[in-house]
Amino acid sequence: MSDPAMTETRQPTRTKAFEKRLKARYAQERRFKVFGLFAILISIAILFVLLGNMTINGIGGFQRAELQVPIDFAQSGLAGDQRSLSQPGAIQTLEMQGLPQIVQFAAEQHIGEAGAQQLSEQAWRDVAASITADPSLINRQETFWLPSSGDLAMGMDGEGSPEMQALASQLESAGVLEKRFDWGFLTRSDATDPQQVGVWGALKGSILTMIITLALAFPVGVLAALYLEEYAPRNRWTDIIEVSINNLAAVPSIIFGLLGLAVFLWIFPNLRSAPLIGGMTLALMTMPVIVISGRNAIKAVPPSIRDGALAIGASPVQVVFHHVLPLALPGILTGTIIGMARALGETAPLLLIGMRAFVATPPDGFTSPATVLPVQIFLWSDEIDRGFIERTSAAIIVLLLFLLVMNALAIYLRNKFEKSW
Repeated sequence: MSDPAMTETRQPTRTKAFEKRLKARYAQERRFKVFGLFAILISIAILFVLLGNMTINGIGGFQRAELQVPIDFAQSGLAGDQRSLSQPGAIQTLEMQGLPQIVQFAAEQHIGEAGAQQLSEQAWRDVAASITADPSLINRQETFWLPSSGDLAMGMDGEGSPEMQALASQLESAGVLEKRFDWGFLTRSDATDPQQVGVWGALKGSILTMIITLALAFPVGVLAALYLEEYAPRNRWTDIIEVSINNLAAVPSIIFGLLGLAVFLWIFPNLRSAPLIGGMTLALMTMPVIVISGRNAIKAVPPSIRDGALAIGASPVQVVFHHVLPLALPGILTGTIIGMARALGETAPLLLIGMRAFVATPPDGFTSPATVLPVQIFLWSDEIDRGFIERTSAAIIVLLLFLLVMNALAIYLRNKFEKSW
């Protein structure tokens, strides 16, 4: 029979020192939560300041000052077969027939003697594009909204000379000068006139370059991570390779540009400023990030997955590709997102391989001359004309939207392939 004194439950002793330490520990936990929340709020505030500043400065870049110009083609003497006007080379034909002079004359008639000077030098190209889209225009009168000169656009914004500001105010009051959304900014390429520039050429160059980068860096990086983690022997050479990969991830991007200049352009001298060379250069920079994240993701797969697959008769290769790799894929895609986002914003390595050329037409393929959005932004920010300021901010917004779309697609794929065990 047990002793009642031995079975008596002993009450815990809560001394003052114990209570003090307990309160201090709880206070530390509360402070840690507050500091963490404060850090998140600071990050969100910085993000909103950045996005707000870019939006305020760049929203005007999606608009341009346009003048209303009615043109009577039936009396202009412009001739041509409607079928030929829809063929390639029609714009050059219209230029030879005097379309620029016809547009200038119509502007002088509608606006005044200085009307032709208030139009952009390339305004006639908008008229030519409308004619090639609808050749029947040459038989009737049509009213066009054409880009104004840069000086008139600045006067409309309250900048420039007082005379130009007064003229802009007068034309606005007459209803022949307006700020209109410039859809062409999303469909045109680079130009010397800020009223005629567009981002499509640079955006297409970025898309082609990112395709090459992903096509080279992702499979090579994943296979390298699989080999190092699953098959490579643990010896000195493997350690040297691992250290080298970690060091490559920290190498400045301009070094990869020098490598691309010395190797790729030496092998392909005729592909300077091509998306193929740019993608190969950025793939070298992105690959170490994918290898490191891939190894960490593969290492995080528990050994029980491998043991279970081997127990049911799977071969080592089947274990890796049917069981380990699918479970590690979300982590690999996370590293791919980081690497591709870094590659999308790179400028220095692409400048070294010649992707800073003036490209007035979108690239036709991976071997055509092209530029990318970060380089285009860099070139516009260096222009003297103040009209490029808003266009530069607008291009930054396009770059951010492209980055968000690319990351959103990668996150969707990561969540789709994510599996729990």
